[in-house]
Parts: sequence; structure tokens; C-alpha cells
Amino acid sequence: MKFQFTMGLVLSLFAAQVSAVDISGWASFEAIGFVHQGQDPDQRNNSVSFALQPEFFVELEGGKNSFLFVPFYRFDGNDKARTHADIRELKWTFIGDDEWELHVGVGKVFWGVTESLHLVDIINQTDLVENPDGEEKLGQPMINLALVKEWGTIDLFLMSGFRERTFPGKTGRFRSIPFVDTDHAIFEAKNKQAHVDWAVRYSHAFGDWDVGLYHFSGTSREPLLAPVINRNLEVVLVPIYNLIDQTSIDVQSTKGAWLLKLEAITRSGQGERFFASVSGVEYTFNGVFSTQADVGIIMEYLYDDRGNKAATPFEDDLFVGMRVAFNDTQDTDLLAGMIIDLSRHSRTFSVEANHRINDNLQASLQGQIFENTRKDVVLDALRDDDNVRLDLKYYY
Repeated sequence: MKFQFTMGLVLSLFAAQVSAVDISGWASFEAIGFVHQGQDPDQRNNSVSFALQPEFFVELEGGKNSFLFVPFYRFDGNDKARTHADIRELKWTFIGDDEWELHVGVGKVFWGVTESLHLVDIINQTDLVENPDGEEKLGQPMINLALVKEWGTIDLFLMSGFRERTFPGKTGRFRSIPFVDTDHAIFEAKNKQAHVDWAVRYSHAFGDWDVGLYHFSGTSREPLLAPVINRNLEVVLVPIYNLIDQTSIDVQSTKGAWLLKLEAITRSGQGERFFASVSGVEYTFNGVFSTQADVGIIMEYLYDDRGNKAATPFEDDLFVGMRVAFNDTQDTDLLAGMIIDLSRHSRTFSVEANHRINDNLQASLQGQIFENTRKDVVLDALRDDDNVRLDLKYYY
């Protein structure tokens, strides 16, 4: 009875302080069709799934305190590993009087300026079962203190509760051959997921230049994959999560119609220290052919000094792409691109188009083609995964 009274009093005081409540989110239907049968006979040729991501935002009187809750759930009719739930965000934010902010809870942080690959984006783990492009992220438990000054912003992060990367299951597509066994992951940290990671980042705008510089120390979000034989005498890949130190810089400059971009990292802890970068330019033609449409031409170079020993296929690659914003009332846009491996000569083509059908409904169409991948261990697992993806998303 005493506990119920106390909770009731707390909730009453909380309700009295609430100045704004906003409930929004989306629900989606997704269908993926594959052109070829997968390399593994257990893989399916199509996939249908449903996803839901509501968002609950509460602001207290005065505007200094707020709470955000963003859960996520997907049901996939094909791959059990892709049926999963996550808390994308569950955090309290306090805005101080003297140019500082505090964020506590599960959050999402994005860093990066390039189009083809986000090398510097390290705080959140990749939710790889959502999309092979690596853009979707899992929520990360953290404490983030941001000091916002005239001379720049300093972000301090403390993180525990490490999130393992999600991987497609045995029946799923866009997976390695053999598949990744996520049940037997190996951690270098003795306390595994409980290890405390930290990061510090400085960011500021110097005229036309936006610059970010950070250092991260903790468990790598990008695991190495080691082949082992499981109890069923199958060869599987086991993720190994090393402790790393990574220093990074990201730079973007706007010069008229030109955008100059750079992301670069140096990392130790996964073998010898290595350097990797993505650098490029984007030029936008406004009002092409006397229309409202803007067309951007993108070119980026991806480099990793580990060469063929890199855990990524992007060690000597060129990305060429085109971005079209039609600037119509339906917010129609299109992004098409190709990544060419300059040493192995493999090619990956991708296209994505978005169109708002009405105030609540948006349609997205994506396609990917993988060509000449046999010389690349990572990409060759995807050589039969040419696909078309339709996503219908209802916003409320």
C-alpha cells in the first residue's frame, strides 16, 4: 500500500509538470524479391515483413526536461533472425542554463558526411538484419554530456551494455557463406558486454567548414569473423569483438554548388594499426531543364591501407552516384550509385527512390545488383542476391 501511494504521488507530480506530449511513429510493410536462388539451399527467394516504430515524447514545464521513448519491432516471415525487437531510444534530456546538455539512457548518435560509407559512425551498433547498407542502428545505453560553447561543442560519452551486431540467419539473404553464429560470440573484454566504453568528440563550424574530431576507446562495433566447426559439424563464422582505440576526423565544406567531404580513421586493436578514409565531392545542378528538380553528382574514393587483408570490401574503391530531388509536393527523390573495386574489378549497383503518396503514406523502392565478385571474399557471398525491395510506410 505504501509503495502504491508513493508511486501514485510521483506520477501525480510528474503529470502536473507535463507541458507537452507528442505521440507519432510509423508502421511498414516490406517485400523483397530476389532474382536468383541463393548459394545456400536453405535460403529463400523472397521475403515479406512488417515493422512498427512508435515514438513517445514528453516535455516538462520550462522545457529543460524531456523524455523520449522509441521502441521498434519487426516480424519477418522468412528469417527468424530478422524477427526482432529493440529500444531505439529511451532517454531523459536536461538542458542546462549555462550552455550544456545531459542525455541519459538509450540513445542514437550519428556522425558522418560521406554518402557511400560512414567510417566515423561508431557509437551505435549496426542493425544488419534491417538492411545490408548498414544505415540502421541499434539503441546504445549511454551517458552523454554536451558542452556547447562559442568555440565549439564537446561531447563526452560513457557507454556500457554493449550491443552485438545482428546478422541474417541461415534462411536469410544478404549473409555470409557460411552464416554467422551469433550465439557464441567472443569478447576480448573480460566483462564482455559490461565493459565501459568512452568517447570524446569536438565539433565546430569554421566559416564554410564543418569539422568533427573524436577519440573512441572500447569494444569495436565491427567484429572480426572467424571460421569454426559447431556441434553439428557445420562450418560457421563466430564474431570476435576486440578492444580498440580509434581516432577520427570528418570534414565537410560548402563552396557554392560544391560539397567537399572527408571521413578518416586510424584504429588499433584489431591486428596492426591501420588507416582508412572516404573522400569525395558533390556538385548540384539546380533547376535542371527549366524544372524544379535539383541533380547532384557524387564521386567518392574509399581507401583502407590493409589492402586485401581488410575485413571490409572497400579498400580501394570508387563510388559514383547521382542524387535527384524533384522538389514536388510528394517529396519525390532518387539516389543511384555504383561502387567499383579498382583492384578486384567487382561492381555493386544500387538505386533508391522515395515518393509520398499522401500525407501519411510513403513508398520506397530499392534495387541492388552485384557483379564480378568472385575475387572478393566478402562480396562474393552476395553474388546471387540481386534484389528489388518495396517498402510502404504509414506515418501517424
